[in-house]
Amino acid sequence: MSFPEHVYVGTSSWSCQDWLGSFYPANLKPRQFIECYARHFRAVEIDSTYYSIPAPSVVTAWKERTPPGFIFSAQVPGAITHHKILQDCQQEFTMFLKRLEPLEDRLGPLLLQFPYFNKNSFASRHQFDKLLRPFLKTLPGDFKFALEIRNKTWISWDFLELLREHSVAFVLVAQAWMPSIDVLARALDLVTGDFFYVRFIGDRTAIESKTRRWDRLVEDKTSEMSVWAGELKKIVGTGVRTYAFFNNHYAGFAPGSVKLFHDLWQKA
Repeated sequence: MSFPEHVYVGTSSWSCQDWLGSFYPANLKPRQFIECYARHFRAVEIDSTYYSIPAPSVVTAWKERTPPGFIFSAQVPGAITHHKILQDCQQEFTMFLKRLEPLEDRLGPLLLQFPYFNKNSFASRHQFDKLLRPFLKTLPGDFKFALEIRNKTWISWDFLELLREHSVAFVLVAQAWMPSIDVLARALDLVTGDFFYVRFIGDRTAIESKTRRWDRLVEDKTSEMSVWAGELKKIVGTGVRTYAFFNNHYAGFAPGSVKLFHDLWQKA
């Protein structure tokens, strides 16, 4: 697909068995998925690292089975972002970073994805900031980080300034209850690091009411995606390296969403 050289578009994970016959050849073995995937896309977001820190042999295989220039983004383990919420987690965080080091120049941004925190978790974003600020100060400079929050009322100029202070990218999320990129772009400078990061997630509950098989598009996201493509082109035009990843839950079939996004990108 012909995106600009500094634009990396892919999917969240490559291991979906439902893609056999629709994206992967029907007889492809799971261990061959990443090699086949890398012939179509230049980047992927690893979601398995959210659940556990990968074994060294697994990381080595990722590198060996992908070509030079391919990029792996990876989610920071949920033990850090969801369970411990940045407290007493340095041991796990250090181990996670060390395990990914062998990817070398194939390692892209590391995603700190936080859940929606209700009032029982934090009475305000100010309380969350008290945990976030000291954690950001400890981030090693030889890795790149992106941060996602799912509380739309927490998105403000001062929060983005906090991320900008530490060169952490603010993650934009195409999700049912989050504001669209055009709304945010009118009010805020959304580029807080030396790269830009977007996730197309959608509404999991709504789409699972329509399908539990992820081999075809079941929602028409053309209108929404056109808005995102147009706004992202403005950012890409400034020369900022940009990553965009699509989940199956966005429209039913992540590779199909990437194809549609590419077509709309060409028209935008």
